[in-house]
Amino acid sequence: MPELAEVEYVRRRWNPGLGHVVSTVRLHPRAGVFKTCDPAALAAILPGARLDSSAAAAKQMLFRFTAADAAHTQLWLGLHLGMTGELTVRPAGLPAAKADHLILDQPAAPAAKNSLGRSLVFSDFRMFGRVQFHTGPDAPAWWAGIAPAVTSPKFTIAVVSEFLRRRARAPLKAVLLMQERFPGIGNWMADEILWRAALHPARRCGDLSPAEVKKLHRETVWVAAQALRLIGEADTPEWPDPPKTWLFQHRWEDGGKCPRTKKPLERATIGGRTTCWSPARQKLSAT
Repeated sequence: MPELAEVEYVRRRWNPGLGHVVSTVRLHPRAGVFKTCDPAALAAILPGARLDSSAAAAKQMLFRFTAADAAHTQLWLGLHLGMTGELTVRPAGLPAAKADHLILDQPAAPAAKNSLGRSLVFSDFRMFGRVQFHTGPDAPAWWAGIAPAVTSPKFTIAVVSEFLRRRARAPLKAVLLMQERFPGIGNWMADEILWRAALHPARRCGDLSPAEVKKLHRETVWVAAQALRLIGEADTPEWPDPPKTWLFQHRWEDGGKCPRTKKPLERATIGGRTTCWSPARQKLSAT
């Protein structure tokens, strides 16, 4: 599933549509991605609206529109990629593929020459993703309720320490995946954070010393910030992988070795997720 930085990267794919009006909406109303919104309302209200801005938070994306009505109603389109969701921009007029569940057609700008306009496409062949829609001046609860970003000033050592204390018996790997405190952190980022902090993923949260909590906080912020810089801000056809000095490059294959100790990595299911760590670097017993 795309994580913090990949979601930011994918959000930018619809940037060509910023400042342009939606002429028509094409969608599959019975697709599973619409389980939390009314596709009929979306199809009725969005035509004529201008795409003003977009943002990413945690594993969600938000696209803000201004409606064509006299009140200039604010429209909020939320997208969650799930495991296989994709955003693309295509020339206008192309037929929808089977997995293209939402298409926003935009006409060419009046001054544009040799342009037929574009289509902003959300596709998801496994339909684990989600479309949400809201109208009104205030942000919807599904957006306003997202926890503060791990790169924000509100993500403090004290906040992390208290969160871990209340989950003292849970393994670190499972807790790092809890979106109510670590929004956007997914499987590979959690492994990266724990590897850099030299903390075993099966360590219980309550076993950490204050110094280890501080280290966990520091590495969480660092990994998130660097992933956003390396991946989220990339301007390439495909998002780039982190460098070979990261665990990321070595965690996927059998026989992988720790980029720091050069000793074998291990993999197992911890907290319900496949997990990779370096036994030589990440000791299970508290130190």
